[in-house]
Amino acid sequence: MAVVRLLSLFLFSAALLVKAQQDNDEPYVGVNIGTDVSNLLNPAQLVSFLQQQKVTHIRLYDADPDILKSLSKTKIRVIISVPNNQILGIGSSNTTAANWVNKNVAAYYPDTLITAIAVGDEIFTTVPSIISMLMPAIESLYSALVASNLHNQIKISTPHAANIILDPFPPSQAYFNETFSPVIVQLLKFLSRTKSPLMMNMYPYYVFMQNKGVVPIDNSLFKPLTPAKEMVDPNTLLHYTNVLDAMIDSAYSSMKNLNVSDVIVLVTETGWPSKGDSKEPYATIDNADTYNSNLIKHILDRSGTPFHPEVTSSVYIYELFNEDLRASPISEANWGLFYANSTPVYLLHVSGSGEFLANDTTNQTYCVAMDGVDGKTLQSALDWACGPGRANCSEIQPGESCYLPNNVKNHASYAFDSYYEKTGRSAGSCDFKGVALITTTDPSHGVCVFPGSKIISNRTDTVVNSTNATSGVDRSRFIKTRAFEEGLHLFAGLVIGVTFYLFIL
Repeated sequence: MAVVRLLSLFLFSAALLVKAQQDNDEPYVGVNIGTDVSNLLNPAQLVSFLQQQKVTHIRLYDADPDILKSLSKTKIRVIISVPNNQILGIGSSNTTAANWVNKNVAAYYPDTLITAIAVGDEIFTTVPSIISMLMPAIESLYSALVASNLHNQIKISTPHAANIILDPFPPSQAYFNETFSPVIVQLLKFLSRTKSPLMMNMYPYYVFMQNKGVVPIDNSLFKPLTPAKEMVDPNTLLHYTNVLDAMIDSAYSSMKNLNVSDVIVLVTETGWPSKGDSKEPYATIDNADTYNSNLIKHILDRSGTPFHPEVTSSVYIYELFNEDLRASPISEANWGLFYANSTPVYLLHVSGSGEFLANDTTNQTYCVAMDGVDGKTLQSALDWACGPGRANCSEIQPGESCYLPNNVKNHASYAFDSYYEKTGRSAGSCDFKGVALITTTDPSHGVCVFPGSKIISNRTDTVVNSTNATSGVDRSRFIKTRAFEEGLHLFAGLVIGVTFYLFIL
């Protein structure tokens, strides 16, 4: 009888979460956009770039009016934020909250698809002095949304650092830091009442760095594991193949301890740095590529978590651009998928995820020489590419189609691209000791056709056919998942009904 009761409670909780997810968008991958960037694209260019990359969800750390205006009439959905330094004023005055909503939300919606307001960022751990004003600010903003009849379209929450959850593994014994309990209880009641998500910033990178020797790198990067390497929760016997799922389930367990079972976790930040100093040897391009590529697959596969396989959290990758103006450590400036000039930092391996992020290896990229590199350094890299690297440099010889303009940068770009294509655009093949970069812009000019352009023209038909096949796979996977959810509802209802019948007997 106890087993049946436990099963019925689990399925009832699962059904509540499925319904909560159905009330929101299907799971998606979005990106955070920080602005500590030299030569950041202007708002119109930024929106054009987002559309080119098929990005459908973004999160801003403020409510930049120019960006919100440029997003008008697009299908890009945006979370806007109340900066930490504005919470005190909003929480102290309903009028200030109403003015904020009128200025930053009502003025743009529905032409600009604002989906949520993030009130502050990691308040509990970064600005504890204003914790007492967090809920007044959230309630005031919600009242302002109600007054504008926008409360059903736009959710309100606040992003938390993962360390507000103590004893996070095994997930079944996790709980919120009791120091914050009074406010967390109020917040969860609000989120449940308004069908808003619990926003969490979750970084397996930091979990790994703080627990080296305990948490394997493969578990942190979503790499395939043998059963022996899976993490097992001894209380539930659930197996965890990656750290992020364990972190998400620790949030669900923490909410369950406070009797909340109908609030979905939204991962507002996650990612992996591509470069670090000597103290961060695992901040590498290969690891960042692996983490974010596997993350995207994991979410779009709608695989859920071991505790809640029926619910998949949406995530926002931190971040779109490298914020080169960030202070040390070096890794702080190297979380981006792209450089400020919109060229990819690395090539994501996300085949089968549709057209999301055009810097996927299924799309064409080129390797060219960076601007501003001195001629002597470029010449040395050019000599290596055409010599030991065995790039095809015949087209940059005198009288050939790519000889002009006759300068080292042009010749080096052609040689770099030849080597890049020859190696199958493998990771690290476009570096040349830091003087080359990957671009999605075809560097061909006049009669000079770069190696990458020659290859793409020969495989256009194959790419088109594989894209169509992928679409079919994705569609069938979606249909199967929906069927599973509908079956879950029926099964949950059946078990609960049988349970009640047994109780009556």
